Amino acid sequence: MKKEAILYEKLDGVLNCHICNRSCVISHGKTGFCGMRQNDNGTMYSLNYASASSVAVDPIEKKPLFHFYPGSLSFSMGSIGCNFRCPYCQNWSISQADLDEIGTRDIPPEEAIKMALDNNCQSISWTYNEPTMWFEYTYDSAKLAHKNDLKTVYVTNGYMSSESLDLIAPHLDAANVDLKGMSDKFYQELCQARLEPVLENIQAMHDKGIHLEITNLVIPGYNDSPEDLQSLVKFVADVDVNIPLHLTRFYPHYKMNLVPPTPVETLEKAYEMAREAGIKYVYVGNVPGSDGENTKCPNCGELLIQRDGFSVESNNLKKNKECPSCGTKINIKF
Repeated sequence: MKKEAILYEKLDGVLNCHICNRSCVISHGKTGFCGMRQNDNGTMYSLNYASASSVAVDPIEKKPLFHFYPGSLSFSMGSIGCNFRCPYCQNWSISQADLDEIGTRDIPPEEAIKMALDNNCQSISWTYNEPTMWFEYTYDSAKLAHKNDLKTVYVTNGYMSSESLDLIAPHLDAANVDLKGMSDKFYQELCQARLEPVLENIQAMHDKGIHLEITNLVIPGYNDSPEDLQSLVKFVADVDVNIPLHLTRFYPHYKMNLVPPTPVETLEKAYEMAREAGIKYVYVGNVPGSDGENTKCPNCGELLIQRDGFSVESNNLKKNKECPSCGTKINIKF
């Protein structure tokens, strides 16, 4: 579905898009880097408004969000397009696709909210591809979600512009930011992007009161050096030691199918670094059989929330969000 875009500027014969930090300058008939925003005779159009490629009812843990209404369901939607070009993307078939390559279904915001409520979801999440690639749709939907007592979630690479973030922030309850690495070299070579805007947006989301969790996919030979991991945990700790950090195991995929899986020992070392840096809630993901995705009291180690995959098996937290063993206040939203 095509709709006039917002956050763009008319220059001399071209349009300057302000949705993300690419700030694409688009000439007539062309689209920006994402392929979803087009200059049509001096007017910018979003080409994928309400065009959903993927719809599912997911556990909120799948985002992953472990400290935001644990055990609840989230109505999850994705479209097409991305402003990154990660060669290991799990959802490359939609993030790197053109509109005419993928069958989509038009789901207006009103219908999306009704579907979420009908499926007993407590939140609606824009995920699978970068949510700012259909920003107008997520913005309209988020405002409507709040009117219907639904929480709102972005699963994002964090590369939106400051203008986009300022606009969506009052209507966005939570975000999981995929902080892909801690070097500009990594971002330039693997994502065709820059690191600094992501770090700035993480800080800004925290300052705006959005519930924030951070995921880092640890890739052997790319972002797994002690220096990289130390830089990662220091940055997160400097923003807020209460931010949950998800350290995730890499498996060969897409254009990086010859890179080996992350050694579990690397993840264990990163976990220890994070705890030593003072980060209170550290999780290790994609390691079947481990207890790395359970929530434990950062003070006494008491098991608070036990998970099996994306399912919450038990929740021992009191309604006052205090550890039942030592009384430590846990940073979590119910």
